[in-house]
Amino acid sequence: MQKQPPASARQLWDISPPIQASTPVFPGDTAYQQHWGATMGPECPVNVSTLTLTPHIGAHADAPLHYDPQGQSAGQLDLTPYLGPCRVIHAIACGPLITWAHIAHACAGNGMGNDAPLPPRVLVRTYAQMPVDRWDRDLAAYAPDTIERLAALGVLLIGIDTASIDPADSKTLDSHQTIRRLNLRVLENLVLDDVPEGDYELIALPLKLMTADASPVRAVLRTL
Repeated sequence: MQKQPPASARQLWDISPPIQASTPVFPGDTAYQQHWGATMGPECPVNVSTLTLTPHIGAHADAPLHYDPQGQSAGQLDLTPYLGPCRVIHAIACGPLITWAHIAHACAGNGMGNDAPLPPRVLVRTYAQMPVDRWDRDLAAYAPDTIERLAALGVLLIGIDTASIDPADSKTLDSHQTIRRLNLRVLENLVLDDVPEGDYELIALPLKLMTADASPVRAVLRTL
């Protein structure tokens, strides 16, 4: 049996964008703000700040409550989908909708150099360089049929490097309704610029925000 390298020897990719005042959010959503409630000085030994922000800022996990009035909140989510083997697939400049034809080359037996089955987590890179400092109204999104086919192959979580799995101007949120019906989980706003296509370990745990419709995550990938 092949021995797994120690965790310290495994390469780590931070796939989370920076969160700061200039971080883009959906138009009308709450941008990042930070105020200092206490600062270090002769009368105070610590700095303490207050944050105001949308839970959809930066890399984040949408909870079902975001698109289903009876759905689970971020704090109620099972963490299993957010931790484990995943596959990064490149579909750069293939928008506005990522179809099956854009990702089929990287599914089991189709060009990954082996016949390994598709892991239960799939992250799609659509940008040559993810715009971490500006809002992109022309963001690429998933076609609902693509999600259907991934789910049929056992995928539990889908991710993307844009702000939404639906087009920015969508009023019906067809892809969000597809993951609701199929009970999939989703990560958005990932930074996959430097990540080659292939299989990794995903770690992207949502916070235990018991009434929130989403949660920021510190998303990372590690070589298997």
